[in-house]
Amino acid sequence: MKWHKSRILAVLLVTLMLLAAGCSGCTPDNGQIPDTDGKRQKPPAQSQYALPVEPGEKKVPARLVAATVTRVVDGDTVIVRLQNGKSETVRLIGVNSPESTREVEPYGKEASAYTRSRLDGRRIWLERDVQERDHYGRILAYVWLEPPGGVDPAEDEIRSHMFNTELLLKGYAQVMTVPPNVKYADLFVQLQREAREKKRGLWGLEVKDKEPYYIGNARSKKFHRPDCEYGRQTAPDNRVRFATREKALDAGYEPCNVCKP
Repeated sequence: MKWHKSRILAVLLVTLMLLAAGCSGCTPDNGQIPDTDGKRQKPPAQSQYALPVEPGEKKVPARLVAATVTRVVDGDTVIVRLQNGKSETVRLIGVNSPESTREVEPYGKEASAYTRSRLDGRRIWLERDVQERDHYGRILAYVWLEPPGGVDPAEDEIRSHMFNTELLLKGYAQVMTVPPNVKYADLFVQLQREAREKKRGLWGLEVKDKEPYYIGNARSKKFHRPDCEYGRQTAPDNRVRFATREKALDAGYEPCNVCKP
């Protein structure tokens, strides 16, 4: 009986020794990746690209937010469904299409129809700037039809893949610069000039009335007719005089919504 107990104790002792030997080669899991030679590697740094969200979709810069357009409000405003299922209204940054909802401005219906034909039901990517929402609670964004290849996309990529620039190039919108969202402001002014010189879209409409000069507000980036109430209220330090409407537009100023120069 004593011999039997001694044998059992010996077996248990050997088992414990084997377990201890096996654990001695283990190291705690600290998130590092073992290399083939047994050394440890640090985890890879976080990439500037987000993982693809659909099978076969290429990786996109992490700053972009994927969404699907569910409704087009007008030329420069859409409603989207985000990946989490939430519905949001998106106002395109840096552009302003003629009104087509509460009131109908010249070329407003055409601009709204064009945006609907290009975006309705389409998957897009949203790029935000400094200010993420306006005072209506809408998301402010640059809308990409295809994600750019890097953090600082080249001009040809912006021209061909960003919908904001497409509206400007085809004359369905004018530049509307609202600081602090000015990442592409200089390029937008250049694209508007190109569209105006080629009389595309709304730039092909005849401007019947002309003024001897126009008053610009350097703070609001709007310009007015000389007799406009809001133009006359412009502080002297912010007042800029433009000889023609074209010069005001070239400088990146937006027509006043009241006097409509």
